[in-house]
Amino acid sequence: MPGPHDTFVRHTFDHPENAAAELRAVLPEHVVSQVDWPSLRVESSSVVDSDLRETESDLLFSARLRGGHPLLLYVLLEHQSSVDRWMALRMLRYVVRLLERWRQHHLDSTTLPLIIPLVMYHGPNGAWTAPRRVEDLFEFPGAAHEQWRALVPRFEYLLDDLTARREEALKARPGPPMARLAWLVLRYGRSEELARRLPEWVALFAQVQAGPEGDSHLAVFIQYLLLTGDQAVHAAAGQVLNWVVGRQRTEELMRSYGEELMEKGRQEGLAQGVTRGRAEYILRILTARGVHLDKQARQRILTCTDVATLDRWFDKSLNATTLADVLDEMAQ
Repeated sequence: MPGPHDTFVRHTFDHPENAAAELRAVLPEHVVSQVDWPSLRVESSSVVDSDLRETESDLLFSARLRGGHPLLLYVLLEHQSSVDRWMALRMLRYVVRLLERWRQHHLDSTTLPLIIPLVMYHGPNGAWTAPRRVEDLFEFPGAAHEQWRALVPRFEYLLDDLTARREEALKARPGPPMARLAWLVLRYGRSEELARRLPEWVALFAQVQAGPEGDSHLAVFIQYLLLTGDQAVHAAAGQVLNWVVGRQRTEELMRSYGEELMEKGRQEGLAQGVTRGRAEYILRILTARGVHLDKQARQRILTCTDVATLDRWFDKSLNATTLADVLDEMAQ
């Protein structure tokens, strides 16, 4: 089950106009100028299936290039709230699997589509520190590193490190109010500054509320702040909501949000109990079969929330003799 960060990012950036704002802010200018932006769309879940998708927030977009270029430009947006040293390898694996899936449906093609992987980071522990190039993950012998580097796969992902952006820069990014407000909320969402800054963004909240589907979009922001923030953030969110929609409507909405969050918490607790139980069964089976489990593999299994993935791992564990029989990507 997706967490509040996953849900918030997906709700915000699966809107083409918000996605376009994010991509225009990060992609190289020569790419931005060649994309036919009105053609941008989110790829369906049939393209990003459960085996391919890493989290419930991963988004895959397609757009045509200007000038009638027959190829599609795929842009993978993967949001991260913690630094993953192995992100370059993970993104490479993702891109390769996307290309393999594309080939299955385009057997007559002699070329591949462009795929540009992008990571959006908004973690609480400072700037992104993981290598962005997969070749930086290799250990090279001796001193002639560049000679060895030429022999390994070369791959790099783009990074939008929101923690490295100043508030003024995020506000100045071209894009709809919803996208700009989302960048700010993600940027400061895990810091003590958020409660102080929220009232300063009331104009953006009002613009979101005044736009198409404004009430539902505003609700997503407030619910996200209530789910992830402390009491100071809750108070500031209530103050902002009061300024935007008035006291009576604020009281109604806060009461409604509170009831929804309580029910959601109950349902998530039940779902987490189910997935935790399945994960523990997998660990017990692998242990009984004498399969060595390192800390990383154990943590990967215990934190997995996708039922289909856990079911697949469970089936494989019944006959497994090595970790690679169950978690190929963890054993590489």
